[in-house]
Amino acid sequence: MKTRCHLVVFFSLLSASVGSAQEANTGVDLRATLAAQAVASNELTEAPRSGSPMIAGSRSVLYPTIKFNEHLFLTGALQLVTRPYYYADLSTTGYGAKGSVLQATLNYSRVSQKGSVLLRAGQMSTAFGSFVLRYDDAENALVDLPISYGYYYAPVSILGVAGAQIDATRGKFDGRLQFANSSPANPRSIFASDQYGNWAGGGGFTIRQGLRIGASGYRGPYLDRKYAYYFPGEANPSKLPAHAVGIDMNWAHGHTTAYAEAQRFVMPYTLIPDFRDTAGYAEVRQVLSPRWFVAGRYSITSTNATGRTNSFETAAGYRPDRFQLLKVGYEFKHYNTSTEHDDHVLGIQFITTLHKSVGRE
Repeated sequence: MKTRCHLVVFFSLLSASVGSAQEANTGVDLRATLAAQAVASNELTEAPRSGSPMIAGSRSVLYPTIKFNEHLFLTGALQLVTRPYYYADLSTTGYGAKGSVLQATLNYSRVSQKGSVLLRAGQMSTAFGSFVLRYDDAENALVDLPISYGYYYAPVSILGVAGAQIDATRGKFDGRLQFANSSPANPRSIFASDQYGNWAGGGGFTIRQGLRIGASGYRGPYLDRKYAYYFPGEANPSKLPAHAVGIDMNWAHGHTTAYAEAQRFVMPYTLIPDFRDTAGYAEVRQVLSPRWFVAGRYSITSTNATGRTNSFETAAGYRPDRFQLLKVGYEFKHYNTSTEHDDHVLGIQFITTLHKSVGRE
């Protein structure tokens, strides 16, 4: 179980980055997750997409790691995805493919018997929330994302932000602090206009082996002048800092793993009322055998602009071997407004993972 937050992601890569030569001081590690997906949904047939009730897509993510010595290393996450692939895109127009640099950081780590420190700089995932540790299709037990997470126009984007971060652990405590060029609600390229400094961070405590609780938050301007919800006459984006707080929990015992998050977001405006969103989810995965598992996730979001949305997703997973995974999932989404109706999504996802590494003392 990942009980040491963001540090675990990088140290686990390093521990395996040189194959049989795990004590190597230098090395190169290449991992890849390749996913093919087929989806059937009533959202695909309705306006504005108004297309076929079924569609196929793919997503590929390459994870390179270059270790220069026992302390200094580079890590990355490079993505190529077709549209629509994410469930949030099923009700929007457009087709195509897009590449993104999700992560690209220079890292320096120190580990001792008392704890560890990791310094990072570059393009990275937000330090807010806990699901960003599991955005890879091979790590996510279900097909869709939790209701507050997404890629565009979501309170928490999986896309990376540019900045610097420090992660630290000591005993049962872990913490992280990040300064970035933009908000997790609207990640901006380093070449884009309307970049504003944002703070994000969090920490946690491992109560016992397999059980960790944590909290996180972020604050900073989130709008840009070309943002879909930036209206003519609105105040300068730099004068409208958003803020969010969240709590999270993960628990593992035997063949059962559970995750939960609760979050509160406030996005300020001057021309219209501030956008307020309360969201959360609870997720459980049960391993039935070395090849089979089942999982379920209940999500809820309630906003002052769109009302309440409830969703329930369930999935079954089968592993033909340790490199491949087949997931079949169904999601039901219910809206409490009179202008919306229920959405149903059936998704089938086949995932292949690849790994190659070389290293030397």
